[in-house]
Amino acid sequence: MLRLPLRTLPPHVAATLQAYENEVLAEPDYPARVALAKQRFKQRNTATNATFREIRNTLGEMCAGARRCMYCEDSMADEVEHHRPKDLYPGQVFSWNNYLYACGPCNSPKQNKFAIIDARQQRIDVARKKGDPIVPPIPGATALLDPRVDDPLDFLMLDIAGNTFLFVAIPGLPVVETLRAEYTIELLKLNDRDPLPRARREAFHNYRARLVEYVSKAEAGASQSELHLLVDALQRMGHPTVWQEMKRQRTLIPELNTLFTQASQALTW
Repeated sequence: MLRLPLRTLPPHVAATLQAYENEVLAEPDYPARVALAKQRFKQRNTATNATFREIRNTLGEMCAGARRCMYCEDSMADEVEHHRPKDLYPGQVFSWNNYLYACGPCNSPKQNKFAIIDARQQRIDVARKKGDPIVPPIPGATALLDPRVDDPLDFLMLDIAGNTFLFVAIPGLPVVETLRAEYTIELLKLNDRDPLPRARREAFHNYRARLVEYVSKAEAGASQSELHLLVDALQRMGHPTVWQEMKRQRTLIPELNTLFTQASQALTW
């Protein structure tokens, strides 16, 4: 998971979203806002709604590779996901900054689960269970990392050097940052879905092969246009977190350290 590039919506789309949001906020109380927000989002988040077509297109431009999920980077993103769940935060159901593009395997386990970190630095689940009173969640910092706001690599690292390709919290982080890292891994099941570590390992081998090819061709005197094509292909590959971690952990892996020494410009890719 990587920090996402900034994108803004066309003015007319942003204005329509704001009108949708104002309609929800005009409801007299919190339960009414929850009910209307869920109803209106279901009605409007469709292929025939021009506003949401534009939203999906813009989110797609922000995704890595061939519209990969903003959470796992593996499956194709096809669901407009609310970082803050619509059951809990109805006022943000039509907020552009609350949208991510996710795949079903990430969005499904997340659903309306959500946690905050309170002033005592404790993680508290604020998801509403069936039959619970419909009241606003207690205030606090969000536990789930938001790649539109946070740089996940400030919290998480991918274990490449140990060859597990599992996400872990960066050792030595302050308590709150560690809680957020661990909650994100747990909630999104980033390590618990068997295909994901395997896909990251395969991506590592593919990135390494591309880098070896670049070094070989550069040493053989390939033209700049030919080398540019190799770089462009590498930058479009899947699981870009793997590439970022290869750069970050290169000194721990002798082969990578040699390759990045031979092609130091690759550290900027």
